[in-house]
Amino acid sequence: MKKLVAGVMACALLAGAAFAGGSKDSGAAAAPAAAGADKDTIVVGYAQVGAESDWRTANTVSFQTTFVPENGYTLIFDDAQQKQENQIKAIRNFIQQEVDYIVLAPVVETGWETVLSEAKTAGIPVILSDREVKVSDESLYVCWVGGNFVKEGEDAVKWLDAYLEENGRGDELLNVVILQGTIGASAQVGRTEGVTRLMGEKPQRYNILAKQTGEFTQSKGQEVMESFLKAYPDIDIVIAENDNMAFGAIDAIKAVGKKPGEDIIIISFDAVRAAFERIIAGEINCAVECNPLHGPRVAEIIQKLEAGQPVEKKQYVDEGVFDIKNAAAELPNRKY
Repeated sequence: MKKLVAGVMACALLAGAAFAGGSKDSGAAAAPAAAGADKDTIVVGYAQVGAESDWRTANTVSFQTTFVPENGYTLIFDDAQQKQENQIKAIRNFIQQEVDYIVLAPVVETGWETVLSEAKTAGIPVILSDREVKVSDESLYVCWVGGNFVKEGEDAVKWLDAYLEENGRGDELLNVVILQGTIGASAQVGRTEGVTRLMGEKPQRYNILAKQTGEFTQSKGQEVMESFLKAYPDIDIVIAENDNMAFGAIDAIKAVGKKPGEDIIIISFDAVRAAFERIIAGEINCAVECNPLHGPRVAEIIQKLEAGQPVEKKQYVDEGVFDIKNAAAELPNRKY
């Protein structure tokens, strides 16, 4: 186990500050280690995307509550504020600090070859969380943990097909708009692929009017939905590639005097607690789950690596599909 060189306790405190609404300067020089820092813990550097959504917040908390000294870990957390260059700086800082493991939730899929090669040269295993990367050498990372994004997109359309049939609308031609996530993020790529492929198989039922990124944020989702409503007066279905963009879309729909969930069918992804509340209120018709609680799974992987055991390259988390039929029963069990 490598020694904890710098910044551990200071960065952990900064993680809490960023989680509460502030953010540290990603890539800044590491602060001196706090006195009394435990040198015997496994040191994990986590390069997080940011705090753009309720899902991301829950994901951060999962790591911050798992990788604690009581469990044998020290976490160095970095909020990249949705900028790849900040994540690259963070990874290089982790390498300089000689952490034991690096966890990366990549902003986008490409552009990681150089910095991941640097981590490999330094002998630091990299574990991917949530989003994937496209690299020519897959040995640059140990494994990936996350949701099956293509399947999530397919599950959304399968649910929609059944819903339309149940409500006597199976023979209608319906107009669809898609609020995409950050372009190039594997969640966006996979969900868009799953949705558009299955919808494309039924051109007599689905007419995709437009798709545009809402950057996984509520404010941008509202902005894009406002532009869709102005350009297309007859929107029947909104596919929002995360819950927060769906919340923004709902605000935009209400502002023009329409009822979300009734006048316009709303499907979102992530299925955070607030989405369940919107389902129960009738404003979201369906939320496809993307489980953010990756901390325990990553800790399990690290323990296997510490013991010299092999780990699977891809590890999917369990996910479900929720609507008015099961949301109320599931809500009390929701941890995020």
